[in-house]
Amino acid sequence: MEIALTLKILVLLIGFYMAWNIGANDVSNAMGTSVGSGALTLRRAVLVAAVLEFSGAFLLGSNVSETMQTGLIEVSQFSGQPLLLVVGMCSALLGASIWLQIASYFGWPVSTTHAIVGAIIGFGALASGWGGIEWGMVGSIAASWVISPLLSGILAYLLFHVVQVQILFSMNPTERTRQLLPLFTGLLFGVFTLSFLFGGLSHLDLQLSILYSIGLALVVAILAALITFVLVQRTPLPPELATQELRNLPQQFISLQKAIKHLERVRTSSRGAPRDKLSTILSEMRTLSDEVKSRTSLSSKKASEFRNVEKMFGYLQILSACFVAFAHGANDVANAIGPVAAVLGILKEGVVAGAAEIPVWLLVFGGLGIVIGLATWGWRVIETIGKKITELTPTRGFSAEFAAATTILIASKLGLPISTTHCLVGAVLGVGMARGIKALNLGMLKDIVLSWIVTMPASALMGIIIFFGLKALFLHA
Repeated sequence: MEIALTLKILVLLIGFYMAWNIGANDVSNAMGTSVGSGALTLRRAVLVAAVLEFSGAFLLGSNVSETMQTGLIEVSQFSGQPLLLVVGMCSALLGASIWLQIASYFGWPVSTTHAIVGAIIGFGALASGWGGIEWGMVGSIAASWVISPLLSGILAYLLFHVVQVQILFSMNPTERTRQLLPLFTGLLFGVFTLSFLFGGLSHLDLQLSILYSIGLALVVAILAALITFVLVQRTPLPPELATQELRNLPQQFISLQKAIKHLERVRTSSRGAPRDKLSTILSEMRTLSDEVKSRTSLSSKKASEFRNVEKMFGYLQILSACFVAFAHGANDVANAIGPVAAVLGILKEGVVAGAAEIPVWLLVFGGLGIVIGLATWGWRVIETIGKKITELTPTRGFSAEFAAATTILIASKLGLPISTTHCLVGAVLGVGMARGIKALNLGMLKDIVLSWIVTMPASALMGIIIFFGLKALFLHA
């Protein structure tokens, strides 16, 4: 009886420690893009993430928790030794947590999902042999780790490409933004509402049909788009954008730059008199381009037209940051409370059963741990990840966050514990690729990929070492 009580207290403490580390490390991936683009200050990012991370964990966290309890190892093999499974789950949680704190200290954006999955597989193979591992589920999870960054990267690339073509390369970027911002807002609210309706009402015992959910999400999307349209139309343009001349000059510079590049390609393939004539034309066009640039004081960071576009997208990125935080809380709370639920279920019933029911208080417990970890140590990795992959602006940050959150929430519905780190890095990579390979910090990407590779074996090794210690302490006492 005393051992059971001690183990119950121990697993709750370790589970909270794991949730704290998730907040300290992985939430930085959710909010780092917003801080890096300037859409949110660090303090505001912490406040936004605190509310939305907790909401996602509370409303959707139970879906993936079942995979973490019984999907990775064959728990029936522990039916004769339930305390061995309890000790193993505690070891996995503590081993993964220690590795995550080390990573957070050095500012490494590693995957908490990698850590806990590796630790569970480590103790499972040690306790019951390699045959006790559910390799089919492990394979599907491993596949999701490849598919998730690829999918989020493709979505981010396509979305930012649309923003480039339809807004940034248009004749009047500001006016085009005013036209399309309601559409983007409606899309964001529609997808978010649909995801919430499909899984977020499970605790309220409300059963909604697919058609009803789609219809309600469509209504919310239309309302959000209409409200945004009204607000945008009532917002006056800044004084520096009031004249048509100032609106046209930045586009003239962009068009001249494009024409110069095309003529340079033609000159490269030309010979003789045509080549000489093209050289003269190119010289004149460069002079004209410099004149237009000096008149408008145009640069990639100072052009008033694009500053206004980025300012409007800044509000949209705050909404997408909320979307990402909610999605992250829904998926990654399972890394902490899944094993905790399994242990509490065994200690309560005295036998090894299937996936234990996730009580509401445990979702709250995990959500609070994530929030506290974010508020106390989250700044370390947020400041690291925000600006070191590629230069971010609100348009790029919105594209990356929306694509990553959509991928995360789809995986949450399917019960796949994918990596938020993979999704967001893939999305940021996709945005960077839309601007060309030179826009990416390849050295930082190499370091991040290496940290992904090291995380699973490192956490598995720590879990195994702790498993020996706890086993000697509790099972041979």
